[in-house]
Amino acid sequence: MSRPFDDSSEPHMLISDAELDALEAEIPILAGLRRFGEEAVNMPWFSRLGRPLDREARALARSYLDGLGFPDAEPARLRDWNEAADAAMTFDVDPAHWEVEESLRAALAADALEILSEDALNIAMTHVSALLGERVRAAVHDAAHFWEVEDEELLNAAAGAALHAAHGAALSLIVEAEEDHPFRRKFGLFTRGRWPIGIAGLTFNIF
Repeated sequence: MSRPFDDSSEPHMLISDAELDALEAEIPILAGLRRFGEEAVNMPWFSRLGRPLDREARALARSYLDGLGFPDAEPARLRDWNEAADAAMTFDVDPAHWEVEESLRAALAADALEILSEDALNIAMTHVSALLGERVRAAVHDAAHFWEVEDEELLNAAAGAALHAAHGAALSLIVEAEEDHPFRRKFGLFTRGRWPIGIAGLTFNIF
């Protein structure tokens, strides 16, 4: 015979009103990040590689450069995977803009932890990666197949850069950063089919 539920042997762990309020505040933010990831899955990743930069791409690039603090740099189109590989190699040895991005990323992460718990933030970022990972890798390989490219290291770099950009955009969404935040602009280039590789000197290389 089953006995009625009785937890008298266990100490009662009551959640405070403040903790409840914090949990309730996290729910809409996490729901928004889920929508962000689901919408991003349907974007035309890596579908415009090598094509001329249209007005919208140039505007996004210009906004990204200005926001990042490189107003003298100019966007430049890369025409093929060989040029993309060379640009990616240059990026490895000329990482000035990477340092600026990482400083922005650290600031966004700190602000995000003022809004979400560390566990909630980790879950959110993991979810974004899970939603986009397979889609982004498939898109990279589809593009590479069209171009007859088999350099797995380069393809992994492209996919990794896209997911990194998605994380940055997600952080900017959590903290409600301005629409012209550099991370949103860079993510916009990715979701319009480009691969913004990086800045070398005064050139912002976009494949």
